[in-house]
Amino acid sequence: MSAADFSNRITAQREILRIINSKSWAREELFGLSTGAIGRWSSSNGLDPNCRLVELIRTAAGKLFFLANKSQEQVTVEYKALSSEFVTVAGAIRAEMAEFG
Repeated sequence: MSAADFSNRITAQREILRIINSKSWAREELFGLSTGAIGRWSSSNGLDPNCRLVELIRTAAGKLFFLANKSQEQVTVEYKALSSEFVTVAGAIRAEMAEFG
């Protein structure tokens, strides 16, 4: 996913969930990017809630929350920058998931 491909928060959320759930090591899949869903997922899979992967997922969730509250019709410089940051975080999540491979 590149910044140019960033279309909306639903697509972006699905991409994060696809990345996370693509590995079979987890006892439970991540079903959403709410604080509760992330907490349940990390606990169910025995992950430290402060590990890099969980922190990256929280960061992505926070960026998506902000983007959800911005109009996509009015694409501002701030929106474009945050979209780009999200793409960077998604890449970091993908790299971190390779460690759990």
